[in-house]
Amino acid sequence: MASRAHGELLARDVGELVGVSGTTVGQWARRGLIRSSQSDADPRVYGVEDVGEASVVAELLARGLGHRAVHCAIERLRGNGPWPLSEAWLATTDEARPRLVLRENGAKYALDARGWQRLAVVPPLREVRVRLHAAPPTA
Repeated sequence: MASRAHGELLARDVGELVGVSGTTVGQWARRGLIRSSQSDADPRVYGVEDVGEASVVAELLARGLGHRAVHCAIERLRGNGPWPLSEAWLATTDEARPRLVLRENGAKYALDARGWQRLAVVPPLREVRVRLHAAPPTA
């Protein structure tokens, strides 16, 4: 059974939920960091699952990973389904230059230019979770 997105949200709504601007969400979609799974036409329409992906992208960028690393992770996780980042167990290393780490089948793998490399020694990790922001109070 194919996965399908749920709900219909505009970029500003997705941005509000993940703590970035709607413009940033639109840029991420145009650059392939997230999908607008309900509609790619103007205005783009996002599903709830796209919000989860946007939340992970926001967290990874905030932790110091670059756009290139996020793109690489998405490509390497493509087999995990239509929302590869939020469907994988991910963490970042707690280092000056953080690395992305995937836990799979009890092992931990760091992403580098050659792909996922199994870690023989696992450094301290910070798990990446989907985090949604509360809407600001209305007056």
